[in-house]
Amino acid sequence: MYSVYQHWDPLKVCVVGRSYPPEFYSWITVPHVRSLFEKIAIETEEDYQNIIKKLQEFGVQVLRPELPSETFVDGKYATPPMTPRDTMIMVGQTFYHVDYFKFKNFYKDVKDTSWPPCESLEELATLPLHIQDECYNVHKLLDCKKVIDQNYNHIFAQIEQQGNRIKTTRISQAPGAFISRIGKDLYFGTQDYAQDQTQYQIDIDTEFFHTRNHIVNTGGHGDGTYCPVCPGLIISLQDVPTYKNTFPDWEVVYLPAQSWDKIQPFLRIKERNQGRWWIPGFEHDNDVINIVEQWLGHWTGYVEETVFDVNMLIIDPKNVIVFNYNKQVFDALDRYGITPHIVPFRHRYFWDGGIHCVTLDLHREGIMQDYFPQRG
Repeated sequence: MYSVYQHWDPLKVCVVGRSYPPEFYSWITVPHVRSLFEKIAIETEEDYQNIIKKLQEFGVQVLRPELPSETFVDGKYATPPMTPRDTMIMVGQTFYHVDYFKFKNFYKDVKDTSWPPCESLEELATLPLHIQDECYNVHKLLDCKKVIDQNYNHIFAQIEQQGNRIKTTRISQAPGAFISRIGKDLYFGTQDYAQDQTQYQIDIDTEFFHTRNHIVNTGGHGDGTYCPVCPGLIISLQDVPTYKNTFPDWEVVYLPAQSWDKIQPFLRIKERNQGRWWIPGFEHDNDVINIVEQWLGHWTGYVEETVFDVNMLIIDPKNVIVFNYNKQVFDALDRYGITPHIVPFRHRYFWDGGIHCVTLDLHREGIMQDYFPQRG
């Protein structure tokens, strides 16, 4: 059976994302824009292959999602399955994936008192047509869900064959980008700094009732804000006051803000694209900007979350994968006997995905540990 209790235990099975091949972009009619995206596609897969090669050097079994058979759904190009961790995670022996469409809330909002209970999009499709008509976009939602299922169905099947339970979580911050798994303790990032943490804690404890659960006010993806690399060491973008309570006596290494100097062109373009993507050298190319914003804008994330190198993939207690060099990080890792392995991802600022985002650990050796036994 697969399991992950601590994210620094030896990695054995890992998903690595996938993007579209260069021929996908044949629909782009502007030659230099199509050539650019073909180049991005080729180099992105090359970088994925380098990640895979490094993982295989450590004996890791690599799984990859499939591309959807239908790439144009509901007037948009389907997002490629590049960042599996954003929507799923293995916690202990249970595999969680997010409720993409918050279906229960959707049905509740449009439900007439005479309608029967309904738990899923698939179940809704079996109800009388007048109910489906009231839920006007159910078929569009089903089409989108089918695309997502196509990407990962074979991986879900392998997880179930191992004897693991697959569960849909209703907590939007439950996927892997928000959770740090530290044995008996789970740490959940916040969607934003103003989030109602009281209700959030109730929701977390209701669903994850076998663990001690804590909130770290990250204001976005937790893996883009901090990384507990090993027992006693955290790499973080900022001074989060709760570290002294959530990780008492752990060393916290804060990265300097000087990395922003490397992406000044992104700062100039962020007003035009709301900070969601950046292709170096094309900051002022209106053809590129228009193509992305018109057709591919929903692919892109919030690039500021993953600018710094806290987004790392830990292979085992002595090895970690990073995208590039940072002296302060490398010095800290050296003090703890950890070797960083640089595997570049050249178009990270367009795809907005660090090494932790574009991978997903399904199985690590080890049993649940208690790093804070004083908590009881």
